[in-house]
Formats: sequence, C-alpha cells, structure tokens
Amino acid sequence: MKKWWKAGTLLLFTIVLIIPLAACGKQKVDTIRVAEVTRSIFYAPQYIALEKGFFEEEGLKVDLTTTWGGDKTMTTLLSDGADIALVGSETSIYVYAQGSNDPVINFAQLTQTDGTFLVSREKIDNFSWDLLKGTTFLGQRKGGMPQMVGEFVLKQQGIDPHADLNLIQNVDFANIANAFASGTGEFVQLFEPTASIFEKEGRGHIVASFGTESGHVPYTTFMAKQSFMKENPELIDKFTKAVYKAQQWVDSHSAKETAQLLEPYFKDTDIEIIETVIDRYKSQGSFATDPILDEEEWNNLQDIMGEAGELPQQVNYNTLVDTEAAEKSMK
Repeated sequence: MKKWWKAGTLLLFTIVLIIPLAACGKQKVDTIRVAEVTRSIFYAPQYIALEKGFFEEEGLKVDLTTTWGGDKTMTTLLSDGADIALVGSETSIYVYAQGSNDPVINFAQLTQTDGTFLVSREKIDNFSWDLLKGTTFLGQRKGGMPQMVGEFVLKQQGIDPHADLNLIQNVDFANIANAFASGTGEFVQLFEPTASIFEKEGRGHIVASFGTESGHVPYTTFMAKQSFMKENPELIDKFTKAVYKAQQWVDSHSAKETAQLLEPYFKDTDIEIIETVIDRYKSQGSFATDPILDEEEWNNLQDIMGEAGELPQQVNYNTLVDTEAAEKSMK
C-alpha cells in the first residue's frame, strides 16, 4: 500500500511538471486583421513578411484583405472591420480633420516614394518635361495621392497642369490604363506593373518617375486607431518587428529572389515583369528599409497636399505619427 502511494504520488508529480512544459513549448498566436488599399508589387515587403514567416515568428497570424481604395480601406478600419490598414498617410489627415475622437495613427512606413511613372505613347530618346506642354495628359483621380504628386511634380518642372496641357482626371483608376491603350492621351501616369507591361508590349514607353521627382514621402503606411494601439501595444510592437525584418530582407536580396516569393500574390503577372518592377522600385528607393516615418517626410506630404489644394488643415507630426514601435523594432 505504501509502495502504491509513493508510485501514485510520483506519477502525479510527473504529470504536473509535464503539462506546464508542454504549454511553454506552444507559443500563443494572435490574429491581426489587415486591410490593404490595393494588391500591388509596390507593397513587396508586406508579402515577404507573410511568405518568410516573419509574422509567425512574432506569434502573429495575419488575416489580409484587399479593400480596393482609400475610402473603403479607412471605412473598414474605422468600423472595426480591420485592426490595421495599409494605405496612404493622407487618409489619416482627412479623418483627423473631420474631428474624429479616435484618430488614426501612422506607426510603420512601408513605401517612401510615389509609385507611379510617366508613360509616353511614342518613344522619346531625349525626354524633357516641357514636351508635355500642349499635349493631352491622362492623370489620376482628383484628390488621390498619385494625382497630387503628379501635379506637384509638373509644377516643379514649370508646368501649370490646368493651363499648359489638356489634363484628364475624370477616368476611374481601374480604367485609366484601358483608356490610354484605346488611344486617349499622349502621356499617362501609371502604376506598376501596368507601366512595365505597356512598355514590354510596345503600347507605351516609361520616360520619367514621379517617385524620383517628388522625393521621400510617407506614401503607404501601416496605421491603426489610437484606441487599438493603446489597448494592444505588444501586438503593434510584434507586427512592426516583422515588417522591419521583411524590409531588411528585401533590401539585402535580389529582385529575382523577391519576385519568386511574390509570384503567388500576382498569378496573372509574368514573373519577369514582377522582377523588373521590384528592381525599378528598389533602384529608386521606393521600399522603405526601416519602418520609421520621419518628420521631413510628413512635412513633404503636407506640402504636396497643400499645393494640390487638398490639405484640409496642417497637422502636427506628433499628432498622427507614433514611431515608438518602429524604433523598438530596430534595436
């Protein structure tokens, strides 16, 4: 009886030890819902973070949804349909100007230049911006960041977009490429991979980069409602750390290696085009190599918005930007 009691006690003690050890070996996984404004090669580091398992390493499962448009993305975030949004920083300014009592905070920058290119219908060996004067220019939707950057660059080049050329801005984003392909305009402002596809097919020729001309700007950032960030600081830290890992990976690996991992996200695009686009964005520094959105970039954004007449009010950098998680991720 005594031996049986000792054996039973030993078995119970062993079980008590095993259960916590097993629990320790299994990391708690938190799900974060992310709404991206569009599906774009421009956001390569985000897909790398998913494919390389950088979010999983931080104990996160990312539920990614494409919400197709800045307005829809921000509505999804504000209505708690997503925890984090990947969208242009200008949207956070629009929300703040409307008097939100729970402002949207930019906490991690993904892209740091405009992502559009100037495409000419005809091949131009020696391009200069004054060649646009007197032509029909098919621009982006009024009020959007691509349009604001486009007009900002034209003005920097001494061109009045509303007086020196025939500016078309009433074509939906999804139809701009088709409109140009069908014969509208002599120049068009296009995103990738459309610009490179047009060039490969001989429909147009890339002659300039709006991203190179406009300088660094917080073009696309991860943002969340202030209340979510206060309630979930650890999740924001882990998410940002995974993003930084991906940014460093893209920066240190070839366009070909990145393209191979991105292929599942762009099944309708040839991998050669994906590689070309990544190489082009890397060469002009479009992919941020760390998640910090600095004050100079923030001010440049507001200058561009103000020049376009779309800045509702000046907003202090510290009001809508929080770099704490970004700084932690780099240590």
